[in-house]
Amino acid sequence: MTTATTVDARDRQRAVAQRRQHVLERRQAPPVARKRRASPPPRSRTQAPQPQASRARTPQRPKLQLPKLPRLSLRPTPPPGATTALGPAGPPTVAFYLIVSIVVMLTMVGLVMVLSASSITSFHGGYSPWRFFTKQAMWAGLGAVAAVVAYRVPYRHWRAWTGPFMVVASAAMLLPFVPGLGRSVNSARAWITVGPVSVQPSEILKVAVLLRCGDLLARQLEADPTRRPNVKQVLQVLAVTLVLCVAQGDLGAVAVFAAIGLTIAFIAGVRLRPMVLTVGISALVFVAFVLSSSRRAMRWTAFFDLEGNREHYGYQVWQSILSIANGGASGAGIGAGTGKWGYVPLAHSDFIFAIVAEELGIIGALAVIGGFIVLTVAGIQVALAARDRFGMLLAGGIAGWFSVQALINVGGVTGVLPVTGLTLPLISYGGSSLLVSLAAAGLLANVARHTA
Repeated sequence: MTTATTVDARDRQRAVAQRRQHVLERRQAPPVARKRRASPPPRSRTQAPQPQASRARTPQRPKLQLPKLPRLSLRPTPPPGATTALGPAGPPTVAFYLIVSIVVMLTMVGLVMVLSASSITSFHGGYSPWRFFTKQAMWAGLGAVAAVVAYRVPYRHWRAWTGPFMVVASAAMLLPFVPGLGRSVNSARAWITVGPVSVQPSEILKVAVLLRCGDLLARQLEADPTRRPNVKQVLQVLAVTLVLCVAQGDLGAVAVFAAIGLTIAFIAGVRLRPMVLTVGISALVFVAFVLSSSRRAMRWTAFFDLEGNREHYGYQVWQSILSIANGGASGAGIGAGTGKWGYVPLAHSDFIFAIVAEELGIIGALAVIGGFIVLTVAGIQVALAARDRFGMLLAGGIAGWFSVQALINVGGVTGVLPVTGLTLPLISYGGSSLLVSLAAAGLLANVARHTA
């Protein structure tokens, strides 16, 4: 037992000595330098606090950017390079044959009726009975050439020149105010007379507005097909044309220009709210302008009481209604009508539909109206099947042009609408009107050959 106690005491002494040696070694070792934590730089008072990287940023709403307004200049502006080529013309469609046949038929009917309606009054005035017919036939020949050119030249080639054409056509509207060059008819100074030739600049402006509005909206649709185009550019073009027409006193052309621009805008798919608002405001301004003059107001409201105004402001419409009634169902026959003997003023021009109804009867009148309806429907079909946006807008604009102008003319002759002085397209006497109408028909046939 003494031996075991001695061994335990030695082990405890040995463990105590080892611990002391370990403590002495740690005290003699050099101290280890600790890494101090870098202090953050002093925060500036003007420096904004940095957002945390983990915090998600709230998406910002994109700002609405309106397209820039077009600048009218004499420099050509080619269409976007992304526009695909039209390719070769396809085989003639049913719409193409309808357009060509209806245009030729209406032009031939117009030549015959101009000769019948103008020969008597021209002879009694000391001129040749063939006077107006010869001029109309000459303009028909020039119109046929213009129609062939508009048909043969690809319609996309006109896009680069819509701006310069619009400038030239708008400047031509100021020529009737030049002394010795302009001529007034029924208080409207809207004609240019150079020797025996008279030209109405507003007819040329119709084609310029058609091409310009179609090009502006087609560029927006080609730039972003998923976004509706803005109507502001079209309204800018229409504002210029309407101011020029009102300055000339040609209020009837205002409706045609509005029909062309708004039809193209509607087909392009612009929002209806600004269109309806614009039409409403324009109608109020137009009514205020008409009522500002007692003579103008009586002329535009005479159709409400034709029997009471038949001796003055409603004389033309009253006589035209009598001529239509004399025709009956089958008509008196070509050349046998009596309204052209001086009873119906401007029988060969604005009121030629009354002579058509008298000599060809209700059947002939319905055939003429049906021709314009078929032409309008064919134009709409061509617009729906066009290969590109520009062709679609051109075809729709021409269809709206012919239909609205024919509706206003027939409505004025029959006493349903006020008399505006607009001619019946392709039929009434008027060289510039016939020339431009045939050129527009050729352009419509051009689009009809490039359908899907």
